[in-house]
Amino acid sequence: MASGTSRDVLGRGLSVLGRAIREQPRIFAVAVSGSVLFGLMVVASAFVVGAVVGDVVVPAVQTGSVAVGALALAAAALLGLSVLRVVGIFGRRLGAGYMQFRLQAAYRRRVTRRYLELPLSWHHRNATGTLLSNANSDVEAAWQPIAPLPFAVGTLVMLVGAVTSLFAVDWALALVGLAVFPALFALNVAYSRRMAPRQARAQRLRAEVSGIAHESFDGALVVKTMGREAQETARFAARAGQLRDALISVGRLRGIFDPMLETLPSLGTLAVLVVGAYRLRQGAIEVSELVSVAFLFTVLAFPVRAIGWVLAELPRSVAGWDRIRRVLDATGEMPYGDIRPDPAVATPATLTFTDVGFAYEPAEAHLPGAEVLGEVSFTVPAGKTVALVGPTGAGKSTVTALAVRLVDPRSGTVSIDGVDVRDLAADVLAGTAALVAQVPFVFDDTVRANVSLDRPGVDDEAVWAALRLAEADGFVAALPDGLDTMVGERGTSLSGGQRQRLTLARALAGRPRLLVLDDATSAVDPRVEAAILAGLRSSAGGGPGASILVVAYRRATIALADEVIYLEQGRVVARGTHSTLLATVPGYADLVTAYEQAEVDHDRQRTYDEVTPMTSGLEVDR
Repeated sequence: MASGTSRDVLGRGLSVLGRAIREQPRIFAVAVSGSVLFGLMVVASAFVVGAVVGDVVVPAVQTGSVAVGALALAAAALLGLSVLRVVGIFGRRLGAGYMQFRLQAAYRRRVTRRYLELPLSWHHRNATGTLLSNANSDVEAAWQPIAPLPFAVGTLVMLVGAVTSLFAVDWALALVGLAVFPALFALNVAYSRRMAPRQARAQRLRAEVSGIAHESFDGALVVKTMGREAQETARFAARAGQLRDALISVGRLRGIFDPMLETLPSLGTLAVLVVGAYRLRQGAIEVSELVSVAFLFTVLAFPVRAIGWVLAELPRSVAGWDRIRRVLDATGEMPYGDIRPDPAVATPATLTFTDVGFAYEPAEAHLPGAEVLGEVSFTVPAGKTVALVGPTGAGKSTVTALAVRLVDPRSGTVSIDGVDVRDLAADVLAGTAALVAQVPFVFDDTVRANVSLDRPGVDDEAVWAALRLAEADGFVAALPDGLDTMVGERGTSLSGGQRQRLTLARALAGRPRLLVLDDATSAVDPRVEAAILAGLRSSAGGGPGASILVVAYRRATIALADEVIYLEQGRVVARGTHSTLLATVPGYADLVTAYEQAEVDHDRQRTYDEVTPMTSGLEVDR
């Protein structure tokens, strides 16, 4: 989004600050009260200092003696004002910091919650690095002006008091003040106008740098195996260099304006001294009044900068807020219903697809999405196992995503026990159906935490039962700390098959009534896979058993299914038992035979690697 004119940036920036004040009114009131107290004490200090100079110091110089009583009274007055200033500073800083950090924490939670509410189709259109930047640097940028905001508000009160005091002292000195203060504001407005596009570009580049870094780290295996380290480093360095140049441009502009903002109040003090000396000779003012005004200009230089700090941060704040709002205002959430079937029902679920059509949303919203599924209809009867078979791109993984409502169909219905999944309550659906994805995801935590996910009722006994059913109890028991073993980021300390079995145990620990397996056992030995599937048919997670929808490639896996659904180009081409399809559907027979030959070749290569001294170094899970 374009940064727009300085007036536009100022207006939108003040709108963001207004939102912050509305959300944290009490804390803001405390911070502003501290700032106002500080400002009033600054103005009062100027006149006390003037009185001390005019009534104590000058007479002492003229007479050669000091009035002890007057000096003690002046010291007490200055000490009292200083204490009140300290109280004001404490209240302002504590309130401003507390307000800023509360807002940042609250909006990080809101952004993250919104991420979880939005469908996968939205996430597919947004880079992970950008999403990380939204929840981190964009949130920080949006609320950065909150730190100096109470100071700036208190400064405005102080300026009103200062100008009023100047007119009370002398109109000529007041005119000097009226010339200096508008000049400061004009300079800050010019600064904001030039800073806005620079801050917006820097904020965008922060997200892009984060995205490239995340993509490179997440794809480290591809980068290293393909020998692309130098190219990825160069790609990151190029974008990081652009960010560096953008930040240098921001710093250069600050380097130009900061001295000017520092100089203006000093020039105002000099002008006050020149005009004040002339007015003093004329007898229009006294020494104490001149000292008070000069001191006032001196101490006002720093607080007035607080207004400049707020204005300087507004362009970045607006850029960050625009990026946050894009997430918070995103549409496409998937609201859940409120239907809760009888909790006493613990039998396997029946899954039904009725004329289901689906198309993924394109990366560019104005383009039509390509159809993935069309009029798909089938049923997974209660307690039965149905295998999905089809060539790459047939829509098998899309069917599994629809079955557990990661996405919603464009047409038709997906129902469990006769109830549309869109009408089920979220916790009911999560407790009824469980998906084990093709690519297993393991948290950087213990085995216990990965399986239980801190779900109520999933104790160590339930964890071990799920591990046994997933044929994972053996390797877990052999780990150094058993259930307390840390598995590393994405399970780096485990083999591919071990990760698959761990994620399968995670699904089983919730005792689902419908289990959806998207080629979830491809990395384990066929004998282990057969044992797992045989166990799942009768006692999923120690419960009454589960209906199973499995995306299968191996002949042994397919043969275990009660029915096979054969997909081609998003359509159900044939259905029946494995033997029937093998005999009557040439495409199915060719595909299964090709899968089987590939498995045989893989086993031969694995055997060769085992007996050859120079092994490939790849870990094979058994």
